[in-house]
Amino acid sequence: MSRVAEQLDTIARAAPVGVSGRVKAVSGLTITAAGLPAAVGAACEISIGGDRVVEAEVIGFRDDVAFLMPLSDPLGVAGGQVVRLAKAHLKVGVGPDLLGRVLDARGRPIDGGARPTTLAAYPIFRSAPAAMQRRGIDAPLSVGIRSINALLSVGLGQRMGLFAGTGVGKSVLLGMMARYTSADVNVIALVGERGRELRAFIDNDLGPAGLRKSVIVVSTSDESPVLRARAIFTATAIAEYFRDRGANVLLLADSITRTAMAQRQIGLAAGEPPATKGYPPSVFSLLPAALERAGRTQNGSITGLYTVLVEGDDLTEPIADAARGILDGHVWLSRRIASRGQYPAVDVLESVSRVMIDVVNPEHAAAAQRVRRLLATWSEIEDLVSIGAYASGSNAEFDLTIQMRPAIEAFLRQPITEASSFEQSRGMLIGLAAEIAKREAAQKRAPTMGSPATTARPATAKR
Repeated sequence: MSRVAEQLDTIARAAPVGVSGRVKAVSGLTITAAGLPAAVGAACEISIGGDRVVEAEVIGFRDDVAFLMPLSDPLGVAGGQVVRLAKAHLKVGVGPDLLGRVLDARGRPIDGGARPTTLAAYPIFRSAPAAMQRRGIDAPLSVGIRSINALLSVGLGQRMGLFAGTGVGKSVLLGMMARYTSADVNVIALVGERGRELRAFIDNDLGPAGLRKSVIVVSTSDESPVLRARAIFTATAIAEYFRDRGANVLLLADSITRTAMAQRQIGLAAGEPPATKGYPPSVFSLLPAALERAGRTQNGSITGLYTVLVEGDDLTEPIADAARGILDGHVWLSRRIASRGQYPAVDVLESVSRVMIDVVNPEHAAAAQRVRRLLATWSEIEDLVSIGAYASGSNAEFDLTIQMRPAIEAFLRQPITEASSFEQSRGMLIGLAAEIAKREAAQKRAPTMGSPATTARPATAKR
């Protein structure tokens, strides 16, 4: 964009001078204002006496009445107070000094450090890259997790979902990915988290090494629904800044579900009718608006990994089902696997990467298929083996699966302190597949149970 075009864009996005209205009513989290000609998404300020103001965002309007939702407690807001338009379009300051910092959903530092130097302002809400301007996904990105690198390979610019119920290790897995990924920059959005968990995530899961190459955007559960819904868009705008400068960015968002819940509160407050299981239509338009902005362009890439909280471990839950239809694959973290002490609790058979075939070589793809075949066989015979109902030698495929089960489980397990690059993961997978092929060949050479004798019996004479 030329300098003149940039200046024209700035003028077009500037808030009109002197645009204001007055508070008409307050109901729950909704403030109505009369005579305020502001667009949806505009930032406003309500003067409540002295120098005190309450920030709010326009979430809808009807006739001459605008609906606003405050960004903080509306205590002190009264009828007749002046509502002033502050910003017609929301932007976030971006720059390399954001690395290692913790920001709120507005883009302001909350880690106690100095205000970072920003070089530009990026719009928080913008369109996704045009479909024909995207580069194809043909190169892998290491996320540092062996089971995902090897069996569910992630490509540069892919959008992947991490689906799980509560308490199966999502936060720990995100921390490992941020520390061990081969991406140049991490941008991490924490939406609706408990305040206690932010410090625990930074100190225990992310660590100093992960923080140095990361930007964290956080909106805790006690903040306004507007800020919780905005956090993922602020994080995406920051990721777009680094992508436009040639970096490969890993965008980690936890979670899409809490973002959707915040948008549900906003939509219902604005008068939207509840549609699918209480979610208004705006929730299902928000999901593609957020998820489609990740991808690969001519400059760099944003690889998006989005956690989805699955209520009751039900993958057909509305948000999980809608997200799965938009994303380029999903990883299912299984409570059953986690309960037996296997970490990460990745259920390979319930997971899929839709771009894996485009980013791995034929040898890697064949090895992954061989291991997945034995995992599928084990899921069929696990109960029989557990109760001792299977007799060894009855089925060659079953015998091979039982023999290789310890090696496959050891491959899928990964300590929190262990990193596994894409090359290491691929090498171990190919070695495992070679061992499977070796044992399979040995089985074919050995005589099987109930095989006919080597010498033929003489034919019985007819009477």
